[in-house]
Amino acid sequence: MAMMDEQSLADLAEHVAEQLGDAVRDVGVAHGQLQMVADKDRIREVLRFLRDDPRCRFVAFTDICGVDWPEREERFEVVYHLLSPYHNARVRVKAPVAEGEAVPSVIEVFPGAEWYEREVWDMYGVFFSDHPDLRRILTDYGFSGHPLRKDFPVTGHVEVRYDEDLKRVIYEPVNLQQAWREFDFLSPWKGEPPVLPGDEKATDEEAGA
Repeated sequence: MAMMDEQSLADLAEHVAEQLGDAVRDVGVAHGQLQMVADKDRIREVLRFLRDDPRCRFVAFTDICGVDWPEREERFEVVYHLLSPYHNARVRVKAPVAEGEAVPSVIEVFPGAEWYEREVWDMYGVFFSDHPDLRRILTDYGFSGHPLRKDFPVTGHVEVRYDEDLKRVIYEPVNLQQAWREFDFLSPWKGEPPVLPGDEKATDEEAGA
């Protein structure tokens, strides 16, 4: 079956916008697929319509992921991807979420969403209300923070190692000790120079002052 062409997708976008009304903020076509921005509080209604409407039939749940936009008032996006094998079309649904807000779980619409919602919670800290078992899924027990947030430190908060004396795994605060470095994109890495950059133009007496 051939994929839906641009005109067919545009017609479908118009149909979806008309049927869902203010449950969606924007509906259009991007990168050869249907794309929309939905009200997070009505996400179940939106996904149920996309699943059940005869012109949509997006019955195959693909995944859920998160996106962090720290500069936005609604900092996060929860993104849902669905497939219609009946019409050979895909849809991406974005639900903007402010920090501290919850998104209704869509497990009752797509049971396969359970672990994906847990992953978004674990990585971004977006809470899903009515989720039956919202625990971390990728990080360790007692992990602090949410690793895919843009403000999460690259080094993390703790490091893990096996202690031969204690015969167990221990957690310690990250402690990076490194001398000051300079890299001018021309020469190899080198240590702190004897004269600060710019002082080489001064006389010896001025440089020592």
